[in-house]
Amino acid sequence: MTDSEPTEVSSTAKVTEVVEHLFRHESAKMISTLTRIFGIEHLNRAEDVVQETLIRALQTWPYYGIPKNPSAWITQVAKNLALDLIRRDKIFRNKENAISHLMEQISADAESSDSEARPDGIADDRLRMMFTCCHPRIPPEIQVALALKTLCGFSPAEIARAFLTSEAAIAKRLTRAKQKIREARIQFEIPAGEELTRRLDSVLRTLYLLFNEGYKASGGEHLIRAELCHEAIRLTTLLAEHTAGNKPETHALLALMLLNGARLPARLDSEGNILRMEEQDRSLWDQPMIAQGFFHLMQSTAADQASEYHLQAAIAACHCAAEDYRSTDWPRILSLYDRLIELDDSPIVALNRAVAVANVHGPRAGIEAVEAIGDLKQLNGYHLLYAVLGEFEADLNHRETALQHFRKALELATIKSEQLFLTKKIQQLDAAS
Repeated sequence: MTDSEPTEVSSTAKVTEVVEHLFRHESAKMISTLTRIFGIEHLNRAEDVVQETLIRALQTWPYYGIPKNPSAWITQVAKNLALDLIRRDKIFRNKENAISHLMEQISADAESSDSEARPDGIADDRLRMMFTCCHPRIPPEIQVALALKTLCGFSPAEIARAFLTSEAAIAKRLTRAKQKIREARIQFEIPAGEELTRRLDSVLRTLYLLFNEGYKASGGEHLIRAELCHEAIRLTTLLAEHTAGNKPETHALLALMLLNGARLPARLDSEGNILRMEEQDRSLWDQPMIAQGFFHLMQSTAADQASEYHLQAAIAACHCAAEDYRSTDWPRILSLYDRLIELDDSPIVALNRAVAVANVHGPRAGIEAVEAIGDLKQLNGYHLLYAVLGEFEADLNHRETALQHFRKALELATIKSEQLFLTKKIQQLDAAS
């Protein structure tokens, strides 16, 4: 049996799961390689080839089985589709040999040798493409959206939730980004020196959002998508090992990811329901991962001033250092949030700060902190706003007001485990009447 031959007929659900995993992990490498062939001005064509490849997997694997080596199957089909496109389109004449050679570079068993051969020193195609998406001629608010769509497999809806905006707005941003690439004739190349360093902020932001989507998904069946967290950690580690990325901010972001990622095994119960920090079994926290996180936090201290990643990592470190929930250093966490909000005054940071305020000064002070949020209207559709207010009101024994907030949160929640959590809170308050 060859690597591309199927193993056994598979269920549609299993096929969908495998294809989604491949989409997150393999599509970026294929898009990056195809873009080198087509030119970045033809990014849409590269994306179309990859999309068609994954559609074919969804159509055929339920009947013929998932191949023994799905990555090899995906690579071969993408190669064939790309060759067909090149043969049909006069723009791409004389590139047939190039595509045959370059598609081999993204096969699963050739990845390591491919990485070592790169003259630019960045070993991962997806990381290389991130720097390309973050070209200074592309507006910053568009750079991250383009990288998340092209390299992380995010849908416009997922990106919209990450930015607290509409799907239509994100679709417009992506269209404008591709227009700018064509108009400015941006080259698909790896910058060097200071130019590479200048793009680092947008790359870090993209990795940060990728981790956050895994740590707390914005939609779908599952609250946690651990594979996204681990991919973000892998890419950030790779970046920290590169001379351009070996900066205090990179180490701070990596520390934040590791310290939060270490808690993933304890965030859900055996049935997939949310466990709050005080309910988690801390013996399940990944101690080697925590140790790595503290190591990179120390590496980050060479910075002249603390970035938002430094402050968030320090907050995560406070949680990891506490033996139990009661011993959490909430005054220290609140002081860190006070500094963080000076750098990032987003309503979500302010909402998180309100939780720290409540833990230090009580639920009434927490409510006042929420009411003082400047852009509170931006959180009108954010279920956690009402969940937090519900907790504060319940702690004050304001049962009816708490119920109103929890019901509003339930109405807005999109993930099953969150819906179950809120339903239980409502049932508990109803039973206490």
